[in-house]
Amino acid sequence: MTDHMLIASYDPEHGWSDPEIKPYGPICLDPASSCFQYSTNVFEGMKAYVGPDGEVRLFRPDLNMARMRRSAGRVALPPFDTDALLTLIQRLVQLESRWIPNIQGYSLYLRPTIIGTRPNLGVTASDHALLYVICSPAGPYFGAGSARQISLLANVDVVRSWPGGTGGYKLALNYAPTLKPQQSAELQGYNQVLWLLDGKVTEAGAMNFFAVVKQDENNWDVITPPLDGTILPGVTRDSCIALSAAHPSRTTLPHLPETLHLHAHERTLTMSDLKQWHAEGRLLEAFTVGTAVVVTGVGRIGYDGTDIVLPEHACGRGPVARALYERIVEIQEGKFEWEGWSVVCKTANA
Repeated sequence: MTDHMLIASYDPEHGWSDPEIKPYGPICLDPASSCFQYSTNVFEGMKAYVGPDGEVRLFRPDLNMARMRRSAGRVALPPFDTDALLTLIQRLVQLESRWIPNIQGYSLYLRPTIIGTRPNLGVTASDHALLYVICSPAGPYFGAGSARQISLLANVDVVRSWPGGTGGYKLALNYAPTLKPQQSAELQGYNQVLWLLDGKVTEAGAMNFFAVVKQDENNWDVITPPLDGTILPGVTRDSCIALSAAHPSRTTLPHLPETLHLHAHERTLTMSDLKQWHAEGRLLEAFTVGTAVVVTGVGRIGYDGTDIVLPEHACGRGPVARALYERIVEIQEGKFEWEGWSVVCKTANA
């Protein structure tokens, strides 16, 4: 972790306390706090980047703030001012900017968190809370220099989320139940779990999932499952949809010809779909996306005792995944301007 953290507390009488940026260190909580007893914990994952111009940037942070506010509301934690929190995060990032590795693919990972702190063994909403933000330098998720495609094991026995549940929110309680299935997938030789619900693809590990399907030589479909409440509305997911839809009419993605038209779709994906497209030779690639991984190619998907094996690519990503990865990194580092997605961190006295 870096040297400092941002912290503020909430109580029903005074509201949010004055926020403080202080040296990183332990926090003291009552053992009966709601966060320990009933998982009233929400968090976000964000990154800060340094570009060639030396400026420190955040990538679409307004989406993270809005999602965190929605998540807090889902578990009855107090609301907060998203603009004010973002300003405070920018100040913290500026203070800790020396921790950001000046290497492409590296960043400063930010973890804004809100936890319920009311000490009570009764099942009730917590009207006391603690908000804090901690930071850590981060490199490539699957290892430095890794150009391999990952493998997924479709799990038909355990579900991550369900209609009317909490899968569409970034809550700590969504993650602990995935750990045992993840261990099982690794023991069977796979990197991550491909989560299903009645045969429908939802997420891959803690990432969103995409498939690229060929219509003809000049038209490819870029498909991801819809936001039906079972899937986290990922910032990288939204970015990949927007950039895919923009090629080639509004922008040309790296390495993709202008004659190739990408058609972005949010639609139900089933394992039967993937098997059929693979059998027809139309499943060109699959990839996963998220703040931690950005965009990572998929090499095989285990399902029902067999593997769907996708084409190998020397860089670890198929042409669409590679194009999206490179363009998103360019935007994150301030090398390519697009829709105001890259936000320069203001100085503390700005």
